[in-house]
Amino acid sequence: MKKDIGDLFQKETKYLRGKLGGGALFWQPQPETYKRYPQAPKVKLEIPEKDGGMPLWQAINRRRSVRSFSDIPLKKAMLSQLLWASQGITMESMGYGLRAAPSAGALYPVETYLVINNAEGIDPGIYHYGVENHELEQLKLGDFRDEVARAALDQDMAFSASLVFIWTAVFARSKWKYNQRAYRYVYLDAGHIAQNVALAAVSQGLGTCQIAALYDEEVNSLLEIDGEEESVLYMTVVGRPL
Repeated sequence: MKKDIGDLFQKETKYLRGKLGGGALFWQPQPETYKRYPQAPKVKLEIPEKDGGMPLWQAINRRRSVRSFSDIPLKKAMLSQLLWASQGITMESMGYGLRAAPSAGALYPVETYLVINNAEGIDPGIYHYGVENHELEQLKLGDFRDEVARAALDQDMAFSASLVFIWTAVFARSKWKYNQRAYRYVYLDAGHIAQNVALAAVSQGLGTCQIAALYDEEVNSLLEIDGEEESVLYMTVVGRPL
């Protein structure tokens, strides 16, 4: 019986004892850890708080998917906290930045983009999170609510949210070590990141909803990425609940 592509992927990327799918590491061609937009205008963010706040168990208990949002702007300091919780550097080790969310092999293939609709002190537009310096890189200015909502399977919550996180993967960062097994890991990485954002949002009185139902190529086109070397994985809308 012919297997569907999902079934084949699951089968062909299994690890079997004595037959691991990885290969030898070649340090010289390892892909860059950080994606940079050197020519993009930069938006500095507030230093994130790393102590205090809502207790973890309380945040977990209060987390719910929220799909309706008010039009009160998101504070810039709140955005800083969300970004730091997503992939902020929490520790330096031997010149290497370890991040808030776990990643297979500490390879960090996931990139964070934002469609900002309504945030204090930040112009609406599309931004990239510069992890190294905890800053935003401004890619496009303008109102992209219609475009991002259409790309998110025509879901209105992406239109009304204060901002939309878009996570992509630079696949080579993980394939360099894990070959085809890497495709499993990049989606797990994105899930870890999204959960961090969801809990960080709750702790600030905000709401989120995660979106995996999306038109991949429409999102890729919005971000101007090729959809092969780098492609969208996941989205999260954030705003103040009604």
